[in-house]
Amino acid sequence: MRELGRRATAEAVGTFFLVLIGPGAAMVNAVTGGSLGVAGIALAFAFVIIAMVYALGHLSGAHLNPAVTVAFWSTGRFPRGDVVPYVVAQCAGAIAASALSRAVLGPVGHLGATLPALAPPISLAAAFALEFAMSFALMFVIMAVATDDRVVPGFAPIAVGLTVGFCALMGGPLTGASMNPARSFGPAVIGGEWRAHWVYWVAPIMAMLAAARAYDALRPAAAPGADVEAPLIGVEGAVISPDDAAEGGASFQHA
Repeated sequence: MRELGRRATAEAVGTFFLVLIGPGAAMVNAVTGGSLGVAGIALAFAFVIIAMVYALGHLSGAHLNPAVTVAFWSTGRFPRGDVVPYVVAQCAGAIAASALSRAVLGPVGHLGATLPALAPPISLAAAFALEFAMSFALMFVIMAVATDDRVVPGFAPIAVGLTVGFCALMGGPLTGASMNPARSFGPAVIGGEWRAHWVYWVAPIMAMLAAARAYDALRPAAAPGADVEAPLIGVEGAVISPDDAAEGGASFQHA
């Protein structure tokens, strides 16, 4: 139980910095009259993901995202009993970060909330489709770098961070490019922005469940005599056994 608490705390810390820096950059952009721009905000998300996955991947798996946690559980790569503590910790970290951002900067930029754009107008159906597609891409990359031992080790945080970044570049102005229920939940709780909030839970979870299964379907079958369960690859490229995976979970976030 103490071990689970340690890992959940790491998830809370990582998600705190994700929401402090990512949505925080959107708030700074609003305060400074657009000094960062879409590219600057996207880079903020990419950089914080890279840093947090490197820092926490070996401690908790650095999911930093309830949809990632649920997707890993759905494929048997994460213990069922750890799902709720991880999700609660991720949401708590996000709320704390949004509270700090509001205390420092005030109620600006919708606290970096994820909302369908009003100009140009984005329908709920379009917002759902975009969030689904971006979340699918993110989880597909995570499955590759976190669960496939043929991927070159050591570059997983960069791959995940860049995926979050390119999604934010394209989708940020349209939907906020959440791909992460906790990232949307923190600003919504503190700022009271609940418009279309369900999209930012349902679309990422559905998409990541689908992406995890899709990658497993595309993965070549194990050679005769090989272990049925593929090893997991940690941040530093060390192979994690299935027993260790049950304790620490599969690695890597997002956004």
